Amino acid sequence: VQLEESGGGLVQAGGSLRLSCATSGFTFDDYTIGWFRHAPVKERVGVLCISPRNGDTYVADSVKGRFTITGDNAKNTVYLQMNSLKPDDTAVYYCAAKFLTTPQIMAVLGPSVWHEWGQGMQVTVSS
Repeated sequence: VQLEESGGGLVQAGGSLRLSCATSGFTFDDYTIGWFRHAPVKERVGVLCISPRNGDTYVADSVKGRFTITGDNAKNTVYLQMNSLKPDDTAVYYCAAKFLTTPQIMAVLGPSVWHEWGQGMQVTVSS
C-alpha cells in the first residue's frame, strides 16, 4: 500500500495550492481517503476526506469554503484544493486511507483509526 503526496510548498497568504495523493496497492473504492494536518505544538487533525465509491465528503469547519477535496477514480488519486490560504494553515499535510468506512468518521474519531499514511509534506503560508 502506498500513498504518495505531492504539491506542497511555500505560498503567500491569500494564495492557493493543490495537493495530490496518488494511491496504489489497494482497491481505491474500498477506502475513504482523507487529508490531515499537523501544525507545530498542535495535534494532528483531520481536514477533509472523501469516499471514492460515492463521492461523499467531510469538510472540517476550519477550512469550509476554502478547501475542497476531489477524487479521480481512473488515476486512484485524491486532490486537495486549498484557496485563500492563511498562515494558520501552515502544517505538515498527510494523506491517509481507511478501509470500509464513511467520511463522517473524520468528525468523530481521531487519526489513530486510519490504517494507511503517506509520508507527509510541508505547506507553509507566509504572511
